[in-house]
Amino acid sequence: MFASLLSVRALLVAIFMLMAGSGFLATLIAIRLEEARAGALVIGLVATAYFAGLMLGALRVTPLIARVGHIRAFAAFVSVYSASSLTYALVDNWPIWIVLRFTDGFVMSGVFVCLESWLNRVAQPNNRSAILAAYMIALYSGQALGQFLLNLQDNAPSLPFMLSAILLSLTILPVVLTRIAQPVMEDISPFTLRRLYAASPLGFVGVLATGLMMGAFYGLGAVFAQRIGLPLALVALFTSSVIAGGVVLQYPLGILSDRFDRRRVIVGSMVATAAICAALAFAEGRLAVFVPGALFGGFAFALYPLCVAHANDHLDESQRIGASSGLVLVYSAGAVVGPLMGSLAMGLLGPAGLFAAIGAVSLLAALFGLWRSAIASPVPAEDQQPFVGLPRTGPAAAVLESETSDGTEQDLQG
Repeated sequence: MFASLLSVRALLVAIFMLMAGSGFLATLIAIRLEEARAGALVIGLVATAYFAGLMLGALRVTPLIARVGHIRAFAAFVSVYSASSLTYALVDNWPIWIVLRFTDGFVMSGVFVCLESWLNRVAQPNNRSAILAAYMIALYSGQALGQFLLNLQDNAPSLPFMLSAILLSLTILPVVLTRIAQPVMEDISPFTLRRLYAASPLGFVGVLATGLMMGAFYGLGAVFAQRIGLPLALVALFTSSVIAGGVVLQYPLGILSDRFDRRRVIVGSMVATAAICAALAFAEGRLAVFVPGALFGGFAFALYPLCVAHANDHLDESQRIGASSGLVLVYSAGAVVGPLMGSLAMGLLGPAGLFAAIGAVSLLAALFGLWRSAIASPVPAEDQQPFVGLPRTGPAAAVLESETSDGTEQDLQG
């Protein structure tokens, strides 16, 4: 197993460096706009642009990668991202930042497709789960540790952007020097929205709700932390604690969902998320948000793979890749709207509005899950597909996830 991870170490190093250099940019940009008194709506628009680019990229980058190859495409995408990071330091203008964030989302989608399809080529049935787990650890640990680069801007405001560009540029090296053969790109055709909903209503609604919640948090979580009085160092600690919580609780909740009716675990996680959001919205004292923040990440991050697993319980093996890639797009559509929803709520209710809106979405999704549980029979626990932790990245991750699970065919009933 260790030998299989060594075979993809260059790709794992690349994703770690990529996330360390880019994962904190959303937080940094939100902080800069907040300091410039741009307003929550403008901050939400800038965040929305990133997710819009991510969604368009998921639909458009595959032909480009197929035409020029993975190494050239990866180098091009990362080079554009590096140049974009430097441009933030040169141009302090939020309309231009909207264009830059859209570009960031588009090229990041291309990077995810390159890395994930490459990992899928190397992965075999006996090591696929280990490779996916290592990929997620590299992704989330890079994102969490990168948050602490925010602390370097006190004496040199442009320094975090410069370090981001340096890390992104260095990300190219392990990829262009790798000896792993480039895969042949396969076009993944996602399900239509109607077909997705018909296959698994709760999976569809749960993924959409998760996109709304996580889009709002990634776009405005740092603004919330600043407005309740956290200094910059603690803002970085707050965002990283949310990401760390998401890593810690994902697999325990997944194991529970394998043993019991998965819908109950999903609904329970949504209710827990709503309750934690209430605690965050009404938290008194600056330090009262860290434990609820980690718990929020733990339950909210788990919702996406739980809902994808629930959808897969109602699909046969030939349908799972198309359905999972379609759910990525549903998540992205929710993430596009999430920052705007959060910004409007903060405009009406102040900082607490962010988690009030996220909690309301989670509670509504939980009520939908209860309704589905009342009118549809559960999939027997022994027939459920094994839970697989899954990053919310791009359609190529659906191939890794779908081919990790072995299962029996289920009727379209959920």
